[in-house]
Amino acid sequence: MNQKTNSPLRRIYTYLAFVSLFFSFTSTYGQDFLIKGKIVDATNGTPLEAATIYAETVKDSVLISYTITNSDGNFTLEGRTSYKKARLGISYNGYKSRSLEVDLKPSLELENIALEERAQELEGVDLVGERVPITIRKDTLEFNTDSFKTRPDATVEDVLKKLPGVEVASDGTITVNGKEVNKVLVNGQVFFSTDPKVATKSLTKDVISKIQITNSKTKEQEFIGEEGDGENKTINLLLKEDKKKGYMGRLSGGYGTDDRYQANGLVNYFNDTQRISVLGSSNNINNPGFSFDEIYEMVGNARGGGVGFNRNGSFSIGNMSFGFGEGITTSSTVGTSYADQKKDKYRMDGNYFYAFSDSYNDEKTARENILPDGSYFTDTESNFVGTTISNQATANLEFDVDKTTRVSIQPNFSVNNTNSTNSENTISTDEEGNVINDNMSLQTSDGFQRNFSNRLEVMKKLDTLGKYVRVYFENNNRVNDSESFLNSERNIYGDDPSQQILDQRTTIDNANDSYELGASFRQPLNKDLYLDFRYSYNNNEQKNERSVSDFDEGTGEYVYNSTLSSDFDFNAKKHVPEIGIGSNGKKFRFNVRARMEQIALDNEDFIQITSFSKNYSNLLFGSYFNYNIGTSKRASINYNTRLNVPSVNQLQPVPNVSNPLNIIVGNPNLGPEVTHSLYLNYNDYNWKDRTGLFVYSGMNFEKDKVVSITTTDEDFIRTTTYENVGGNYSMWAGVSYSKQIKKDSLYTFKFTLSPNVNINRQVGFTNGSRLEAMNVSLNPRVGLMFNYREMIEIEPEYTYGINSTRYNLDNVDDIDFTTHNLTFRLTTYWPQNLVWGNDITYSYNGNLGAGFDKDAIFWNMSLGLQLFKKKATLKVLAYDLLNQNINTRRTTGQDFVQDFQGTVLKRYFMGSLTIKFDSFGGSGAPNQRPSGPRMIRL
Repeated sequence: MNQKTNSPLRRIYTYLAFVSLFFSFTSTYGQDFLIKGKIVDATNGTPLEAATIYAETVKDSVLISYTITNSDGNFTLEGRTSYKKARLGISYNGYKSRSLEVDLKPSLELENIALEERAQELEGVDLVGERVPITIRKDTLEFNTDSFKTRPDATVEDVLKKLPGVEVASDGTITVNGKEVNKVLVNGQVFFSTDPKVATKSLTKDVISKIQITNSKTKEQEFIGEEGDGENKTINLLLKEDKKKGYMGRLSGGYGTDDRYQANGLVNYFNDTQRISVLGSSNNINNPGFSFDEIYEMVGNARGGGVGFNRNGSFSIGNMSFGFGEGITTSSTVGTSYADQKKDKYRMDGNYFYAFSDSYNDEKTARENILPDGSYFTDTESNFVGTTISNQATANLEFDVDKTTRVSIQPNFSVNNTNSTNSENTISTDEEGNVINDNMSLQTSDGFQRNFSNRLEVMKKLDTLGKYVRVYFENNNRVNDSESFLNSERNIYGDDPSQQILDQRTTIDNANDSYELGASFRQPLNKDLYLDFRYSYNNNEQKNERSVSDFDEGTGEYVYNSTLSSDFDFNAKKHVPEIGIGSNGKKFRFNVRARMEQIALDNEDFIQITSFSKNYSNLLFGSYFNYNIGTSKRASINYNTRLNVPSVNQLQPVPNVSNPLNIIVGNPNLGPEVTHSLYLNYNDYNWKDRTGLFVYSGMNFEKDKVVSITTTDEDFIRTTTYENVGGNYSMWAGVSYSKQIKKDSLYTFKFTLSPNVNINRQVGFTNGSRLEAMNVSLNPRVGLMFNYREMIEIEPEYTYGINSTRYNLDNVDDIDFTTHNLTFRLTTYWPQNLVWGNDITYSYNGNLGAGFDKDAIFWNMSLGLQLFKKKATLKVLAYDLLNQNINTRRTTGQDFVQDFQGTVLKRYFMGSLTIKFDSFGGSGAPNQRPSGPRMIRL
């Protein structure tokens, strides 16, 4: 490690040690208490499992600690606090809650506490005043946001970080007990898009009453009341009753050095079940602009935060992309969203976005190309600029015709215009450093894409035992047209030098129309067991006209090149009958299914006078087994097989010479790939101790995988085609352990340990020799979060990576390298109204080639002053304070090792102002609460 990075890193470690010593001292504050007891049914004395017991302060109802009863109804509530007395609350779904005042002692054992059943409980209704911190009901875990202390201006994301079993990564990804959250709803409705970050980063805690976490469900599972498979989670945010009528919004703007700027705004209007939202954003710092984090919102795309970021440049909301994926993007966006629902009648939501983005990127790559008898090297420098104009509208409409029939419609429409210019300079050398060839190219492209898709689905229950039928029709109609101009000069040196100059125009008119019709029927065999019958038919037709013309200097015009042109119709018809048997038991759930995929491919090229037909018939299996061990433990096994049909480009035997150093030709004799996937996981979250354990492993075995087959001649000109090859597989395994310690309102500490290992075997052919690459990577990660009195919050995280690649050829050197990634986030909220944020990342990429930066310290700092009762924040931000931000990485494959470095945002300073406003209540008065009892819908 060089001196430049060693000194700051040592200071970081010293500071962490000091902070750790400080918090060790403060942890001695207060006294320990322990309360034991048992919760039973008042009528028959039956133990009540998963009842919530919580202690809160008598004076101001601040949550001290809570726990959950076990299968025998027993509980142990313990903690450390300075309070002498507490109010003990007991709650269980369907029973009357109880409350009693207790003395907090080192040991207190209570007599059995009996709960009475509610004589009549209004479905889905409970009192807001009952601050039960956590409630477990069937497949739903519910948290009361007011029970979890945060700073007053906290976002939903800040609250999620406080919840036991919930992890929020630096990029905003949310996991619950190891399972990723793929959807966040507001009052059961989509908020702009299903991307979780849009809601969690823009909505504040003070408008949310409850946070519900459930297993994600398909529309079919929602309709029949079936539990999801648990592989993904859905978060539903319930608005407070007094926040259901009114509006809230934020406006933010900033300007900085190097003409960096950002402006964004979001306004939400609520009227009971109806919601209207409008947002707008414009910036040149790779930021979507929809995050209203008071401290880190204007730091661009350094950490990958925000909404659906790709690496170092582009980002997306739903299916709409901004930028081209690398470099720096300037973007402007306007969007609106609408949602409404009426129970047992309809539910609807929709949104529209307009976006403009402009990207640029300079990059260089150094690539070692592996051959059976040695290697050669290619060094490439490129410059890219491009713009996109996007329009997208989506909707989700559900109508309940009656209590047994539901109709859903999901249209999606988008129109995109793109243009780009890409210049590239490539030099190839042998192992002695002699130049063998080079290529200089300039390509400009204009594109137009239009896509319309829709899904119409009708579901009907046939009885109350679970029998139902479902019919759907789905279409996807796409148009993709483009015109590009390629100018290139390829030089070959050595004993037989030559030069090739291309000046080509290529136009592509592509239309793809896909239609699918399907039906399913479920026949219950008993209370839990059922049979499923499914069938689908898909017809996919693609028309592609690729016209290539070469410039003729004699005539000054472009002349049609029939050898490189194509005009084909591609049609694929697929029939898929399927049968399955399953069970929806309370403890044990399973589904075993078999399907026959019959695919017929027909292709005819009217220019090349070629045609081919293919017929595939494969019997595929799938299954899952879920076992719930009590209320907190769950084990599952999933197995599935997938059939992947080769793409048209892989099948079409027409040369593509857009890269004169690598000519690509398809293979019409390809067969389909069959992938066998197995996934196992185990979840265990101890609500009493706030410890979580998630163990997972999986593997993919790819039969007849379509891989690249390359032939490199003596001038290092590559010709690539495709073949079906066996022996490719991937395996992975990991463990995630978390522990949360909370001492009433004094401090919260969370520890996470997540090691994982990945193994990949890639097989291909180069110059007639079989080339195998075995890659193993090990990535242990440890993360901490410490919050002291909502005055200071510290989040260090460290990931160590070990990467090893082994080749089967004796003359090819094996590759080993390590990576280090240390992040440290420090946020202070003292003195009052002053917020200081530091976000530091040290990264080290080992074994990069000469000329590539291996390590850097990336530091963002901000200082914010909250004004007008925290309704406004005046902030100064320093981005990349040390001016060391880099974008370098190493990738390896079966026949190459490549180092990459591209354009990134560099240091800038920005001042900004954020203003929040809201008005709730029937009369429109700010924060007005309705009179009478407050109720919430669960």
